[in-house]
Amino acid sequence: MLNTYIQAYAINGFGIGLQNAQSNGFITELPNNTSAKLGLLHAGYGAGAFIAPFVATQFAQIPRWSFHFLISLGISLVNSLSLFFVFRLRRQHEIMGIPGPHSDNASISQNDENMYKMVFSSRAAQLLAIFAWVYVGTEVTVGGWIVTFIVEERGGGASAGYVSSGFFGGLMLGRVLLLWIGERRVIYLYSVLAIGLELVIWLVPDVIGNAVAVSFVGVLLGPMFPIVMKITSGLVPKRILTGCIGWIASSGQVGSAVFPFMTGALAQKYGVKVLQPMLVGMIGSLILLWMLVPAVPQRHRD
Repeated sequence: MLNTYIQAYAINGFGIGLQNAQSNGFITELPNNTSAKLGLLHAGYGAGAFIAPFVATQFAQIPRWSFHFLISLGISLVNSLSLFFVFRLRRQHEIMGIPGPHSDNASISQNDENMYKMVFSSRAAQLLAIFAWVYVGTEVTVGGWIVTFIVEERGGGASAGYVSSGFFGGLMLGRVLLLWIGERRVIYLYSVLAIGLELVIWLVPDVIGNAVAVSFVGVLLGPMFPIVMKITSGLVPKRILTGCIGWIASSGQVGSAVFPFMTGALAQKYGVKVLQPMLVGMIGSLILLWMLVPAVPQRHRD
């Protein structure tokens, strides 16, 4: 049973990762106000993550909690049908009405090989991939472990599940409301403020105060991933942009698996109190990694 469960989630994760990479690649190549469009795309993710804990909490209180898989199946079918009817299996250049590449099979194979080589030889792409690895790992660690922290360390009750919704609600709002501030230096500001709020959660034993702080951490972390996608579009050549975004997004998905697992292993040995020191260190590492990312040339800025 467990093996089947793991295999099913592996297939699910593959599909999510594929859609994540392709949707980011599609949006970054659209003309005009890319930052706002990326913000809306990722705000949609935040909205879903905001609603999910409310729904999960309700299912957890009924005997047949496994019925929630039927809801997930229904949403997946609606998503798949929507994508089919919107795009109708067309490629991006066909949708945008621009000339597409015309190549024979040999040149296509050669171009694919060169594209992979260019993606993995791009210093900017590798640095942004590492940043995404830590960032998404941080995001998922907060969302996945904060409820356990509130229950075990702060004595929270059944309603503690809504704290996770507060975090993802903040994530959704931050991706829409804060994108206007800027791209480069604002990452440092968001990171420092998020570290300050994590210190509040760590040192102040108050459930309500911790819940509010977690929500604001979500607001501050929210804009970072859309900013990374926008920065990528200015740092890498257009012909490998989708490939680089796919690599960066997939690196983030790896982080979403690695860091929560590490947190769980440490929590099992030392207790869930390790969560906040880990998050402070992870957000601090984002500052150091962002220092290494090259600045976008002036000609690529909106």
